[in-house]
Amino acid sequence: MIAIVDYGRGNLRSAQKALEKLGFQAVITEDPAVISEAKGVILPGVGAFADAMRQLRELGLVEPVLEAIRSGKPFLGICLGMQVLFEQGEEHGTHQGLGVFPGRVVKFPPGPKVPHMGWNQLNLKQDTPLLTGFPEGGTCYFVHSFYAATSDWDVVLATSDYGLEFPAVVGRGQVFGVQFHPEKSSSLGMKILENFGGLVEK
Repeated sequence: MIAIVDYGRGNLRSAQKALEKLGFQAVITEDPAVISEAKGVILPGVGAFADAMRQLRELGLVEPVLEAIRSGKPFLGICLGMQVLFEQGEEHGTHQGLGVFPGRVVKFPPGPKVPHMGWNQLNLKQDTPLLTGFPEGGTCYFVHSFYAATSDWDVVLATSDYGLEFPAVVGRGQVFGVQFHPEKSSSLGMKILENFGGLVEK
């Protein structure tokens, strides 16, 4: 069973429906016990970094999420759920994230229209089971105004370009994050979710 963490900041049902279509059991929950018992965890997210962290703290979900990550079970952060895995976010001031990956979440510099919204290519940087079967240059659907700036490019599994090259997929061990929405990214996004579900089943 995959737990989709409900902290009031995600399009939860679309992720759940996508996983169920692929044959994986997924439950939407804010219950730490369910998160602990799950074989895999997804942290979705839409909105602002500070609001996400405040909601996680107020619901008592920071430690359950970190414990799920420490346990070694497959974990996937989606969009804002990926961003809060970093150390800091700089939207409306500086705010502490979960600190799983080194780096700060910063706004795109002046240039292309912000938010970055629409389909964009992935540039594959490392082999990873999350992207098995994903073609070089395949496209996914993005909606974001901020991106993760990290000095540790060892955690960057794929990038995309929007005025600059930014991390589109990050990961270390069984912990992954994607800046785009796989549940809205047609067959290639479904392939990523299928790969994640396969890691959970293993």
